[in-house]
Amino acid sequence: MNIFPIKTELDYDNALKRIDELMSAELDTPEGDELDILVTLVEAYEAKHYPMPKCDPIEAIKFRMEQMGLEAKDITPIIGSRSKVSEVLNRKRQLSLTMIRNLHNHLQVPYESLIG
Repeated sequence: MNIFPIKTELDYDNALKRIDELMSAELDTPEGDELDILVTLVEAYEAKHYPMPKCDPIEAIKFRMEQMGLEAKDITPIIGSRSKVSEVLNRKRQLSLTMIRNLHNHLQVPYESLIG
């Protein structure tokens, strides 16, 4: 097993190819250990070179509403009133802690997405 730090896109591509070859490796074998190390290196490289953008809370709410086939009027009980729903979805009102809790509990929107 010759493992080196991932420094370039070529190193990254080669590591991904090797990971693909090792995907069926069993745990606690040399191949399984190699897979574990390569995945850790790839994750570190991706975190540095391809960071995930922060989630926009309003977009997260709209996305979940779309998934569930909901309209603005359907989340009125969750947010409080039609005017509050409109203000939140149009970015004129910030989410309150109560709204965040309710959206998480009723629509299963992750807290991380709502806090943004």
